[in-house]
Amino acid sequence: MDDNVKELIKYLREIGLDVHTTTKARGHQGIFMKNRIDVSSNISKSRVMPTLLHEFAHYVHYCLEPSIVRNGGSLEVLFDDSDVAVYREELLKVTNFVDSHSKCEKLYNYKKSVKSNILAQEEIIKKRYPKFMRSKKFKEFERYIKHSKAKYLLKSDRVCLKSGFWTQKTELLTIDNIERDFCDMPPEFVAYIRLRSFQKKQSRVSSRINRLEKYYARPTELFARFIEGLYLDIKTVQNLAPNTCYRFYKLLNNGYYGSELEFVMRNLL
Repeated sequence: MDDNVKELIKYLREIGLDVHTTTKARGHQGIFMKNRIDVSSNISKSRVMPTLLHEFAHYVHYCLEPSIVRNGGSLEVLFDDSDVAVYREELLKVTNFVDSHSKCEKLYNYKKSVKSNILAQEEIIKKRYPKFMRSKKFKEFERYIKHSKAKYLLKSDRVCLKSGFWTQKTELLTIDNIERDFCDMPPEFVAYIRLRSFQKKQSRVSSRINRLEKYYARPTELFARFIEGLYLDIKTVQNLAPNTCYRFYKLLNNGYYGSELEFVMRNLL
């Protein structure tokens, strides 16, 4: 373990924090809970110090605003200012710098791919049913699907059907094998089943993106990644967030964040 990490852990313990570095941190890199900080034993050595500082920042925020566990806190309290729009904008840039996952790039690319697939299936349908609209019932399809086992694929891409009482037979249906399993089904209806599947995928990925963006935008997370960023590359953070840095250091020097953070910023970073 790096000497600077050892010094920081020693100091955190001296101020009353219970620090653990041999747990899984509930599946995260680190976690803060009241007076306890866990850093996952599974992360690389280079991530231990940034993670410690990230969780320590949560502790500092918690001392200012104990409600952070419930509501994520507020930038107004963190920066003792009622006009925080500029801080929010800058901190989001810092967050994207510190944690590339916050951009959700893979998810956005996947969502783009799913949308493209939806349009492709829609194009197949409209060749025969030019008035087809995704927002309205596809009556021709609904009449057809009533009498087909393929209706189960509208709920799931993969279903296992069981039949028989004494000797149960199983039949596996998958969305990839519709043409083989339902060779008489018109291609437009096959396309509609796949379109519905892609729509569900689109909804799931949109929900995941929304959850992640809300998480990264929480004030306590913005502040924690700001502190983390000052350790990783102070010059870049100052360029990305000049107003935030100015306000932060002003409050830090005036003791707003407490002597603990001031000591860490001055002596251990």
